[in-house]
Parts: sequence; structure tokens; C-alpha cells
Amino acid sequence: MKTLISTSLVQSIMAKEAFAKESAGEMIRLARWIVETFEDGGKLLIFGNGGSAADAQHMAAEFVNRFLINRRPLPAIALSTDSSVLTAIGNDFSFDLVFVKQIQALGKPEDLALGISTSGTSANVVKAMKTAREMGLKTAALTGGTACPGRDLAGACDILLNVPSDSTPHIQETHLWIEHLLCEMVEQVMFGET
Repeated sequence: MKTLISTSLVQSIMAKEAFAKESAGEMIRLARWIVETFEDGGKLLIFGNGGSAADAQHMAAEFVNRFLINRRPLPAIALSTDSSVLTAIGNDFSFDLVFVKQIQALGKPEDLALGISTSGTSANVVKAMKTAREMGLKTAALTGGTACPGRDLAGACDILLNVPSDSTPHIQETHLWIEHLLCEMVEQVMFGET
């Protein structure tokens, strides 16, 4: 068990270090885009499946409530939280459209769509990103993988933050770290140091 703990810790750190080395500039760019979105009266629309849905909720809560600074609420919505909307769309149309129809209903050109998919191949996330782009929203995605970084999402968004790892747990751990850093950077730019 101690070996498992040590090995997992080292691999998790390696995933974060590899991501930071490859994508720090793009993460800063996304943080600036989020700030611009909020300052221009837009909102952040975040979505994903499973653990990525939980990340979307978590990140939206950090922006709406607070991360490290007591400040005004910032408009972020997790599109994975309304069970009535999700099940109505899934039942009447297709699970592939659960985020597309919400983007169509809620999205405006001043908004930013942030899709989260560990594999980069989640059909409903990819379709929603394409729809958001067609509607004029800025688009960004969090993904993972080494063989084909970002996979299907790579061509469907403006900014791709890919964790160069093939371990789902370490990709997800890095996604949470990225999400927290984005919240902290946005707060610092908009409201000052923590």
C-alpha cells in the first residue's frame, strides 16, 4: 500500500509538471479570456460527463460564490446539473444533444464555453463545442492523452488544455488543479491579490 501511495503521488505530480511545461501559456490565455468574458457581461458555460460533470459544478460554484477572495459573484453555469433538462433532452432527442440544446438556449456571443472530457472524445461535449463555435462563443476544452492530444475536441475549440497523460485518474486530478488555478488567476486579475 505504501508503494502504491508513493507511485501514485509521483505519477500525479508528473502529469501536472508535464501539463505546466506544455500548456502554461494557453492556461494564462484562457484565464484572460474568462476575465474578458466576465468584464464584458458574458458568462462561463461549463460542461462534461461523470467526473468532468462534477468538475463543471465545482468550478461554477467557485466562480458564483468565491474561491479565495470575498467578492461579487461571477456568472458561471454548469450545464450538467439540471436533471429535468438533461433527461428531457436525452429522452426526447439524444444524450448527444444534452449540452448542445443548452448552449443554443443560453449561449450568447459574449459567453465562453468550457468543455471537459478526459478522453477528448465525448460526443455530447464535442457537439456542444462545435455548436458554441458556430454561435460565436469563445471555446476552450480540458482533455487528456498522449497519442493524439485532445482527440476530437482538438479541432472543435479555440483553446485546448491537454494533460499529456494516459492515466484517467491523473488527468482528472490535473484538471481539478487547472480549474483551481484558473479561478485563482481570474480572482487576482479582477479583484487583486489573495
